[in-house]
Amino acid sequence: MLKIPKIHFITLITALIFVVEACTSDNKLPVDVFRYNESKGVSTLDPAFARSQTVIWPVSQLYNGLVELNEDNQIVPSIAKSWSISADARTYTFNLRTDVSFHPHQIFNSKTRRVKSSDFIFSFKRLTDSQTASPGAWVMQYVDADTLDSGFWAPNDSTLIIQLKKPFPGFLGVLTMPYCVVLAPEVVRYYGQDYRSHPIGTGPFYLKNWREGEKLVLRRNPNYFETDDKGNHLPYIEGIAIRFITDKQSEFLEFRKGRLDFISGVHQSYKDELLTHDGELRERYRALITMQKAPYLNTEYLGFLVDSNLSHVSEKYIRKAINFGFDRKKMLAFLRNNIGRPAINGFVPFGLASFDTTLIGYQYSTDSALYYLKKAGFANGKGLNPIVLTTTSDYVDLCEFIQHELSEIGIKIEIEISSGATFRDQVSTSKLEFFRGSWIADYPDAENYLSLFYTPNRSPKGPNNTHFSNAKFDNLYLKSLLETNDSLRWNLYRQMDRIILDEAPVVPLFYDEIVRFFQPNVSDFKTNALNMLFLKKVKKE
Repeated sequence: MLKIPKIHFITLITALIFVVEACTSDNKLPVDVFRYNESKGVSTLDPAFARSQTVIWPVSQLYNGLVELNEDNQIVPSIAKSWSISADARTYTFNLRTDVSFHPHQIFNSKTRRVKSSDFIFSFKRLTDSQTASPGAWVMQYVDADTLDSGFWAPNDSTLIIQLKKPFPGFLGVLTMPYCVVLAPEVVRYYGQDYRSHPIGTGPFYLKNWREGEKLVLRRNPNYFETDDKGNHLPYIEGIAIRFITDKQSEFLEFRKGRLDFISGVHQSYKDELLTHDGELRERYRALITMQKAPYLNTEYLGFLVDSNLSHVSEKYIRKAINFGFDRKKMLAFLRNNIGRPAINGFVPFGLASFDTTLIGYQYSTDSALYYLKKAGFANGKGLNPIVLTTTSDYVDLCEFIQHELSEIGIKIEIEISSGATFRDQVSTSKLEFFRGSWIADYPDAENYLSLFYTPNRSPKGPNNTHFSNAKFDNLYLKSLLETNDSLRWNLYRQMDRIILDEAPVVPLFYDEIVRFFQPNVSDFKTNALNMLFLKKVKKE
């Protein structure tokens, strides 16, 4: 009897799809609507709660702020056409465009209304209102609430002044976050808690329909204020349709059928089907799919509770031995198809302007690992108790790889798996001696990463979950906050990152990478290092 070799389910199904789709296409769906899937669903369209990518992506199509980040990670004008910063770097004056209007709504006498500087003051103060309970309230911590009108002043409808407590170079970057977009006060008050599903913004698209758990539809805003270089009004496409397919294999198959225009990331269920071990698109897909890769401001790492008395992780030489004791390049090749870059240049990730390739941290070296083990008093690992590494189920493979590699030099790692919510609580309340972590930038400045090691930020009050404390580091951190010259500030950042490498409160694993797949008929589809979804300039043929 002829034996038929086993074929991976995804390979078989996609092969059948190719046969059908080679000569046909789905003509039932409008060409100029961009379709994507959000497997985790969309919980709200209120930007005050835009803390996750699932909410940030649709919110970014509906609203605008004073400034925004472009695809080159540069801060560029949005509703603010220009701005100035005072000599003491505490007063920001924004000059607003006078041609920006909110989406039409019945509450406006003329069905729409021009944006005023006082609308921004309402929007910013709403973030810090206890009644709102926004997770983005922290972005206003830099504003001097004891001056002006809680730190804000609108001398006229097109001028906004913000007063800071002290200089903070990353403030413009903070203002690019979706938390800081402008809202219409009367609409927010009209809907109250139901505003989550009745958003009225200024963005290139407005909400047409939202059947929660089924589909969310946005339509083109014909009155959007931005134009392209030739004076054509944006956006180009007619709308956006978001589906909520929870199963990743089903999502991939819908993409291959042409019913989705793009998928983000590489799920384990089809990773090897799409990509080679070198992270390139397999040849059989190259004429059918466009792949996009870009740096992602996300550092994946392992963290030590450095003031722990429970194990040997309080010993710096043990931490350095672990850092030297496994091959990051092999880890990425075997487990992630080389998606990402080995984190050998410090904690601050590739993709930031201040990133420095000359800052060399830990590269795989068993000799160095054994040297530090011996220096710690545990030659070849003798006498060293097992170290417990806690992770969530999504990262077990990475942790097991490191466990195996370290066992070769005498370091025993025991892996414990915790659920997401429990794990986050354990980390923030200092109950884990060794844990997996990741830090995705909120704004494009290295201060966002280095704040994790500033002594006053020690958890549970702040994000310093390792409880690292170093006087020299703290002094450099404070000095960087007062430095307005980028080059000088970046030099301070690099000095701080060097201290982190020398003291080893963390094990940097890799700098993440954005990977997207989209249909060949989609053009001008771009992103940036914060993995934003830019759709106002996208075209579909």
